[in-house]
Amino acid sequence: MNQVVVITGGSRGIGRATAVRYARRGARLVLIARDRTALDSAAAECRRAGAQVLPLSLDLALPESAQRAVDAAILRFGRIDVWVSAASAFSYGSVEDTPAPVRDRIVETNLLGPMRDAQAVLPRFRGQGSGTIVFVGSLYSQVASAYVAPYVATKHGLLGFARALRQEMLGQPGIRVRVVLPASVDTPIYQRAANVTRRTPHPLPPVVSATRVARAIERAAKGRRPEVSVGVAQFAARPLRVLAPGLYDRGMRILQRTLGLRRRPAPDSAGAVLIPLHDPGAISGGWRRIPRGSR
Repeated sequence: MNQVVVITGGSRGIGRATAVRYARRGARLVLIARDRTALDSAAAECRRAGAQVLPLSLDLALPESAQRAVDAAILRFGRIDVWVSAASAFSYGSVEDTPAPVRDRIVETNLLGPMRDAQAVLPRFRGQGSGTIVFVGSLYSQVASAYVAPYVATKHGLLGFARALRQEMLGQPGIRVRVVLPASVDTPIYQRAANVTRRTPHPLPPVVSATRVARAIERAAKGRRPEVSVGVAQFAARPLRVLAPGLYDRGMRILQRTLGLRRRPAPDSAGAVLIPLHDPGAISGGWRRIPRGSR
């Protein structure tokens, strides 16, 4: 393959699964994350798969980080073929209770970060005459759920941004804009979420593997479909929202309060939203092994 692939959020979850997949195909990788410990662990895993890896410890909520990443990638590898914007942060809490710093950091990471990614890398794509940017959205790019409003808002915004950008790139046939829209994914994001609900969070079932999402990202990057959904079962929510919005609203609130937020008590926490929690990182959060009635 020998492509140069930049992956934000490359130390955990979907980003790390995508990095390992590209590493096994001979890509040269630039991995970006805040947590140096997890980043180095992910880089070592990709090197064991045979890849050349440039790990960059950058906070993508900061305005200058995207341009620094582009410059470092070009300096090391000379080009960028695929940019995967997978960095994301999550929180649980009502709109009233969610602390402003948590809300603002989620907007910076999930929405402004990918927007800055695109602005920084597009001039390189134009100069090369080619390049693909893949945004990792969510089922929440198209539907909503109570108690996760900042995340929902950013993923709605990201899908709208990607669609607008795709229209702008119609005159640049070598530049492709893709969006992958997974439902609940087995990653550590839920354990690392900010939480002010006093309940224990859990992804809404059924939960798909991050490896499955990574496959979809790779297919999207080289395929023709502008938007790729992952996790068919939960996407049944989309037509229900249109056909019966009142029923959808009540049903989603019940699902979130019973399956998404378990009654087991949990202390208020900012999780890893505001500062990194240093650990080796992982692709899976272990959620597919947890019985539905637990936590």
